[in-house]
Amino acid sequence: MPPLRTALLQSSGHPGDPARNLKALDAAAERAAADGAGLLVTSEMFLTGYAIGDGVHGLAEPADGPSGRAVAEIAAEHGIAVLYGYPERAGQAVHNSARLVGPDGAPLANYRKTHLFGCFENDWFTPGDTPVVQAELGGLTIGIMICYDVEFPENVRAHALAGTDLLLVPTAQMHPFQFVAESLVPVRAFESQMYIAYVNRSGPEGEFDFIGLSCLAGPDGTMRARAGRSEELVIGDADPRLLATSRRINTYLRDRRPGLYGSLG
Repeated sequence: MPPLRTALLQSSGHPGDPARNLKALDAAAERAAADGAGLLVTSEMFLTGYAIGDGVHGLAEPADGPSGRAVAEIAAEHGIAVLYGYPERAGQAVHNSARLVGPDGAPLANYRKTHLFGCFENDWFTPGDTPVVQAELGGLTIGIMICYDVEFPENVRAHALAGTDLLLVPTAQMHPFQFVAESLVPVRAFESQMYIAYVNRSGPEGEFDFIGLSCLAGPDGTMRARAGRSEELVIGDADPRLLATSRRINTYLRDRRPGLYGSLG
């Protein structure tokens, strides 16, 4: 099985302007596909911007709304799967969501952030209640989380036990929490034996200063791709052969004793 070449779009785009962000996404998809990528992952809330305050409700759309259909057209035009962050309207609720569409534009999965961070998110979003959302792509089982979710080891371990091979984590990680991108993410990949694509925003936006440092971490704890602090498109391979070898050598998952962990629930 060949590796799934994965492109990470580290960008804050144009906050408050979904039309311009769709154009940026189209350009990134064209470039990523030309470099052989089969998957493009964007940052948290990429379609609208993150620091948009009460604009959240005005810019929120259903999963299959106009922006969702536009992303599907971009994916199909360039023959590349796309994972994008956006505010999702579902009835009276608005969720901080991420949606995966296939290289033919077909919807594959939609995830709603389960762990909300800070006043901004708790004021404007309703948390999701489904911790493990998966889809199949390129011979790998793809899982989805958003930002703060990955900082809870139970969350990532739940994905490992459900068979996730590549965990996609669009994020809006800000100063001074860069240790998450630098240290925590590769440890999560190692301890739960999976690839993690952690894709951040970059630069100042409203009251926040996003630190970039997007990465594709491998199950051996090494960086298969790493961005700097500014806007960037980086590409790395999620290789099922390395995954199989790492899981054979690293026995964390096999050596677990779940009977001892009941108090964690």
